[in-house]
Amino acid sequence: MRIQLLVTREDFSAANIEREFRELGVGYQVDYLEDHPDLIARYNIRHSPAILIDGELAFRHPPSDREMRDYFHQLKLRH
Repeated sequence: MRIQLLVTREDFSAANIEREFRELGVGYQVDYLEDHPDLIARYNIRHSPAILIDGELAFRHPPSDREMRDYFHQLKLRH
């Protein structure tokens, strides 16, 4: 599973999301939107953060801890 956290360099919510990824034990990479205008265009991103999972836009907003836990729990059930 490939998880991309798409943020601007000034996005203060990124630290909380990264903490939650670590607590969930999932690997992720951070991509700065300033460096990836192609991702902005492809996914029509208007705000930071956004989270891509396996190339699919999973979150277009900063998810709550519960939203993230529920999302990954559902992914595990499907696999």
